[in-house]
Amino acid sequence: MTIADVAFDAPVAHFFSYRVPDGWALAPGQRAIAPLRGASRVGMVVALHDGADPRLKPLDRLVDREPVLSRAHLDLVHWIAGQSLSSVGSTCAALLPPPLAASGSGPNRAPGRRPATALERPALLIGAGREKRLLERIEAMPGSALVIAPDLETTARWAQRLAKIDRVVRLDSGVTDEERAAAWNLLRDGSVRLAAGTRSALLAPLPPPATLVLIDEHEAAHKPPGPPRMHSRDVALERAAREPVALLLTAATPSVEAWWRAKSGLLDMPPPQPGPWPAVSIADTRGILRREPLTPSLARAIRETLAARRRVFLAVSRLTSSLACDECGTVVRCAECAIALVYSRAAAQLVCRLCAAAHPLPDTCSECRGRRLSPFGWGAERVEHAVRRRFPAARIARWDPDAVRGGRGEAQRAAAAVADVVIGTRGALRLFGPASLGLAAFVAPDQLLRAPDFRAGERTLGLAWAAAERVAADGALIIQSQNPGHYAFEAVARQNLHEFYQHELTFRGELGYPPFRRLAVVTTRASEAAETRRLAQAAGAALRGCTGLTVYAPVADRRDRAHRIVVKGDADLPRLLEEALREFKTPRPASRGIIDVEVDPVEWQF
Repeated sequence: MTIADVAFDAPVAHFFSYRVPDGWALAPGQRAIAPLRGASRVGMVVALHDGADPRLKPLDRLVDREPVLSRAHLDLVHWIAGQSLSSVGSTCAALLPPPLAASGSGPNRAPGRRPATALERPALLIGAGREKRLLERIEAMPGSALVIAPDLETTARWAQRLAKIDRVVRLDSGVTDEERAAAWNLLRDGSVRLAAGTRSALLAPLPPPATLVLIDEHEAAHKPPGPPRMHSRDVALERAAREPVALLLTAATPSVEAWWRAKSGLLDMPPPQPGPWPAVSIADTRGILRREPLTPSLARAIRETLAARRRVFLAVSRLTSSLACDECGTVVRCAECAIALVYSRAAAQLVCRLCAAAHPLPDTCSECRGRRLSPFGWGAERVEHAVRRRFPAARIARWDPDAVRGGRGEAQRAAAAVADVVIGTRGALRLFGPASLGLAAFVAPDQLLRAPDFRAGERTLGLAWAAAERVAADGALIIQSQNPGHYAFEAVARQNLHEFYQHELTFRGELGYPPFRRLAVVTTRASEAAETRRLAQAAGAALRGCTGLTVYAPVADRRDRAHRIVVKGDADLPRLLEEALREFKTPRPASRGIIDVEVDPVEWQF
């Protein structure tokens, strides 16, 4: 009897065994339909072995006539699942095209192994013209190429660009399930050589010689919710290390992790090519902007830009959860963790989201002794009101893609597409192509710097740099800030990325943040607040008993429905977390509730 071990899309680490019907040609890497708890479910065959157990149920039918994953890719799936603490079945489900109707038990081709060849190190393309250079490389390179983008909109745009080189197929949810499945097969068979997709296409077959491309590697969208919670960059780097695939990454402002890899010799990073750059000015707003969001210099620039019949973009933020001095701009930070403390008006205190330290509201600024400390901020609606009052003849639109969905969002998008002045959050930058603006301005970017996240500076740099790339060379970028000397703003003003990363890596290294150490967030939830706290205390105690981990105190969310524990560790962090929390995987009456673990988080949802 041949027995198949099958992994299902479920949060369980073990596999389920089934009898393979006589006459089936089956191999690991194929999907099959099998009975599970009274229902028929699609699972991935991960192993085959001989045995004799008459109690085993047979597989119902095959989904794939041949393996969709090679043995090498199955090994990669196991690695991804181990690093992200996800199940193998859930990882397969997330990184494969949806299964179509069962295809029967026809003949199957055994998955082949690609010959190992020496390849150059992965390359990181930055600076002006990086996308043009990438397209030239793809066109010149022989063999297949797969472009992974962070979202559907970017994927569609790259599919159009690739179509100018050769026939291209898409491997994302922007096309039908049938088209995705057909594209997977066409790419595997070599019938097409170009493909574009999102994270779900990371394991698509690439006949050698092959090129794998990751667009905008710094984008948080490369790590969407749901298992496996792992960044596309890390999966792409591991795949390139395991098989002969040339890996190319692009970024306007690379993640600190990617920049550190390049400086450590793990990535090739050609010197950035400076391109056209707008005039960048930084307006010092310490002590002002309390009643009016536009400084005189910004109001004058808007007037001149509109007179020249050019477009204006005003960037605002919805983040107002931290405290800062209105006199000198100093952000109130945790003395131990150096991230902005969260301001709670209801509790009248400041709390660190990392170490959970709580502090009373200060009466004066620690730097200038000023007495005006506030959660200062200008939202899109207030800024729109001020702009309409000053420029009544201008066509003005407000657009926040994160806050508006459905038909109303489409209506706002249409209005923003023809407006003279667009007021919006960072997502609104997608409305504008390179060098399409006459003026871009940040009304109060200090809200970004005040975010209680050690990546606040990195995110601020990325947003300001992206805005500068969308302004014409004879246009202007104005940054109104209470922190005019911040190195993120200085880097944009001088078009000098090295200046930013030098400061940022020093900051990260001193406090043990990525890329020097790894982080994880352990979340506990239960039906009652008391049970949630008890579970968090038990999980924290188990984690603190594991050598090699730095464990901070649990932090409750605003409604006390969840408690989060931040854990620091080294390269073996996933293994240590697995060992420390193993006891909670055993069902028992005293462990009611859910424990969720995210390794290497990129967004702090507290």
